[in-house]
Amino acid sequence: MSWHAFVVTRTDDELQTSVEDLSDDLLGPGDVVVDVEWSAVNYKDAMVTVPQNRVARRSPLVPGVDLAGVVASSDDPSIPEGTRVVVHGYDLGVDHHGGFATRARVPAGWVVPLPEGLTTRRAAAIGTAGFTAVLSLEKLRQAGVGPGDGQVLVTGASGGVGSMAVAVLARQGYDVVASTGKDAQHAYLRDLGASDVIGRDEIERPGRVLSPERWAGAVDCVGGETLAAILRSLRYGGAVAASGLTAGTDLQTTVYPFIVRAVSLLGVDSVATPIRERRRLWSGIDEVLTGRVVDTMVEREVGLDDLAGVLAAVLGARVRGRVLVRPSQDAPSSRSAIR
Repeated sequence: MSWHAFVVTRTDDELQTSVEDLSDDLLGPGDVVVDVEWSAVNYKDAMVTVPQNRVARRSPLVPGVDLAGVVASSDDPSIPEGTRVVVHGYDLGVDHHGGFATRARVPAGWVVPLPEGLTTRRAAAIGTAGFTAVLSLEKLRQAGVGPGDGQVLVTGASGGVGSMAVAVLARQGYDVVASTGKDAQHAYLRDLGASDVIGRDEIERPGRVLSPERWAGAVDCVGGETLAAILRSLRYGGAVAASGLTAGTDLQTTVYPFIVRAVSLLGVDSVATPIRERRRLWSGIDEVLTGRVVDTMVEREVGLDDLAGVLAAVLGARVRGRVLVRPSQDAPSSRSAIR
């Protein structure tokens, strides 16, 4: 049998992308074969297409850090054929062929059976972005930041994780302030539940050791100077759950926010979350992310033949919310012969 996929191949200092038909012996290792019905585009997927990137750890590679579909075959009796599943994180889409394909073989320890009533399309729309937002909520709760404590800031709010975080926090009763550099997205963010929408310039005020206390907590999807500015302006005992680095990996700050205001910097990692914790959170994910809200975040659906343009748009910050990928949408067109 054959399957088709969006493939990224490294050649010297360049990268090439193509949509190809591949043979089953190229699926890679694993216990569970999934017929992929949906995937979604994430920033990490776009980074894989950047020459000399440090994200992709093999070539050729099928990107796609999210996939949702139906189990076609399984060597694990706890995940039988016909089970609707979602897979994300671990090495998927970076060192193991991912979701931009009609089929995938993955280890059973990566697979999350979907709760009753959650479709594969909606699971893909939630994906890594929604899971990261739910993890961020968990971190803030554990740090003692509750709905009645004051405003909670979400940065990079029009992106995938940011949109999900706005919706998750608002549904749980938090007073959410969304930050975005895109004026056209203010109405969208208010519809997701933000009580206020502000620009980036209202956060980034360099040169101060401490800023006036403003935020009870924050979900930062940006990093860099934005994260440093948040730390300076958290209220006493506040916390920021950090998962992004689009504004840079350096963090220029002082110890003052930590020892004068007792704030917490909480790292959020959705890649290596243990499977037991991952399955627990997915089992109740519809309690914090309703279907209607998730559906409003989907900007469009594309097939594999459209992916190169979408990934370029993600790198250029020209995408709002979620773009879903339906691998079987296109008939073979610009594909190479089976390899």
